[in-house]
Amino acid sequence: MRIVLVGPPGAGKGTQAVRLAETLSVPHISTGDLFRANISRQTELGKLAKSFMDAGNLVPDEVTIAMAKDRMEQPDAENGFLLDGFPRNVSQAEALDELLRGEGIKLDAVLDLEVPEDEVVKRIAGRRICRNDSAHVFHVTYSKPKQEGVCDVCGGELYQRDDDSEDTVRKRLEVYHTQTEPIIDYYRSQGLVVTISSLGPVDEITQRALAALKSEQTESE
Repeated sequence: MRIVLVGPPGAGKGTQAVRLAETLSVPHISTGDLFRANISRQTELGKLAKSFMDAGNLVPDEVTIAMAKDRMEQPDAENGFLLDGFPRNVSQAEALDELLRGEGIKLDAVLDLEVPEDEVVKRIAGRRICRNDSAHVFHVTYSKPKQEGVCDVCGGELYQRDDDSEDTVRKRLEVYHTQTEPIIDYYRSQGLVVTISSLGPVDEITQRALAALKSEQTESE
């Protein structure tokens, strides 16, 4: 299957993308991974992207699109892929459609992870990270440390990242609503959007997503 995964920050896209890609036996292609891979390999696209990033500017759509095109042309993506973080806006969605048409293929579904805005704020603003090891993550509601402010694993101090503050999260949501959310209507007009709730245990959300994708595939056959 060829799937685009969308949803607001805090919807659990990264977690679900990995699980769905593994179950469906397709590569998980995320924008962040594309940038890191191209920059670390010092490809021409990576050097170009880094020049914009070093200058504090956004990487232009055409560079992101070129990276995605190169990745989707790799052998492991021949029978499908799961795109996470791309397309990020309608112009990228249009470019993706044009790219796929050129290859004689099309998307099978756009999976929209729906979560209330207040829940997004609660999920992200409640995160606490260990200063000694950022892999140690806790949550003031969902995964409390045994001792407030102290990492269970190494005893390090737990802190809230600046970009996890409520004000910052709400600004990120504004950007999502303005730039990315319009692609849902764009794809809905093509009959591709499958919306599921992203509330509940991780396993339940995964099963919900797989069932919705299977139903969409059956209807399109």
